Amino acid sequence: MAIINPQTQFDADKMATSVVGIAVNVGAHDSGMHQHSKGQLLYAPQGSMTFALENSICILPPTKAVWIPPHTQHRAVMTNVVAYRSLYFDCTLFQCPKDITMFEVDALLKALIDKMALWPWDKPDDDMKNTIALFWEEFYAAKRHEFQLPLPSDRRLQKFRQQMMQGSFLPPSLTSVAASIGASTKTATRLFKAETGMSYQDWKQQWRLLKAIELLSRKMQVSNVADGLEFSSDSAFIAFFKKQTGQTPLSFMNSKAEPLD
Repeated sequence: MAIINPQTQFDADKMATSVVGIAVNVGAHDSGMHQHSKGQLLYAPQGSMTFALENSICILPPTKAVWIPPHTQHRAVMTNVVAYRSLYFDCTLFQCPKDITMFEVDALLKALIDKMALWPWDKPDDDMKNTIALFWEEFYAAKRHEFQLPLPSDRRLQKFRQQMMQGSFLPPSLTSVAASIGASTKTATRLFKAETGMSYQDWKQQWRLLKAIELLSRKMQVSNVADGLEFSSDSAFIAFFKKQTGQTPLSFMNSKAEPLD
């Protein structure tokens, strides 16, 4: 069995097969922080999900997949119906990537992931080797993306960090951040830069971009996204999005993967 529902008891680490795949549709879901001894590939051909690592937050839009190395703490959050595929690899048997990797899923990779996700859990390894070899060839040739945003770890910014990991909280102004830690804006700026490698304003803009990608992937109206992310106008949001991605919001929405059957 590879097609499961949210109530299915499933633990890839307890399965001896070198590659384990699952396919599932879920609505609102929060996996909580967890890790696997196997490496995991996570792909959402329909919908969008947010996932958090120990020191960063990420957005996984349609047509993108992410590789999560073994023993990497992560948390997946889905607030709308998401169709996803997940593959788990025994990295003692494969040369798995050692870093978090987000990449483009083209038609061939999608077909391979779909096929592998539906493999029975007792499929013999010899019957999988050719498909697995082609998968890794395409994986390493795929275009890489970066939808990952670092989070500060300094204890003075723990409340801010926790709010950002909730996903629905708009970043406050720099003045508010400074006031919350009892420091000047200059000190807060220096602390944030040291923690994330970015100025607070640059970090906030990157957060708005990731959130825009998530909301547009849910088919939210452009005007509602612009308003929710506190842009001064729809045109200001469209100009911002195009500058950052090379696409207008509508072009991005139209380029997403087709809905699943």
